[in-house]
Amino acid sequence: MNILLVDAGNTRVKWALADAAAPTGQWLAHGAVLHAKLATLANTWRALDAGSALVSNVAGPDMRAQLTELLGPRPVTWFASQARLAGVTNGYRNPLQLGCDRFAAAIGARALDPGQALVIATCGTATTIDAVSADGVFIGGMILPGLALMAGSLAKNTAQLPQATPGAALPSTFADNTNDAIVSGCINAQAGAIERAVAAHGAGRCIVSGGAAAYIVPALRIPCIVRENLVLAGLHAAAGEFAC
Repeated sequence: MNILLVDAGNTRVKWALADAAAPTGQWLAHGAVLHAKLATLANTWRALDAGSALVSNVAGPDMRAQLTELLGPRPVTWFASQARLAGVTNGYRNPLQLGCDRFAAAIGARALDPGQALVIATCGTATTIDAVSADGVFIGGMILPGLALMAGSLAKNTAQLPQATPGAALPSTFADNTNDAIVSGCINAQAGAIERAVAAHGAGRCIVSGGAAAYIVPALRIPCIVRENLVLAGLHAAAGEFAC
């Protein structure tokens, strides 16, 4: 049976149509839209041969209401973190408090890279850096402002600093102009947090994803793999354990 997988994040809504029995990450169709363009998904989703939907939503109750309307009459399961699912044990003090996107991303990363000690860095509106043990325990993680939020905070709260934007090339660590100095500071802060997490965890593999990954990965001094759509992959891996 085909299932519609939906990842409603803070900036974009990503989706994929998958055969629930297919290998994790193999989509029949997929796409993404900014929140402002959400209504454009109505016709797209209506035409899909999906008997049900599995949704991860961290964008709040208004987004949930909009998605409910867009998904129409098909049964919808709202993904939530729990103590154990799809081979991942949730080590959060209160497992239900772990963001459902982080839990789904951990499941997706483990499904794609089984048997590895993992650090999973998702570089979006916020940057989350999480550790999963080789035997599938979500140990915990850290949350810090994303690249754009870091730069925007400097511009908003420091009168003499402009709103900085990264260019095509990675700036020098010790930049010779203010824009590049801000970008260098923000990128190195992100990269340093990821490298510190890998060193602390002794991870066999570092996985990076998210919209800002293209800026942060070149600054890393450790090996890493870029994998997109980890939340969707996690939903796919977990779909068989729901009545979808």
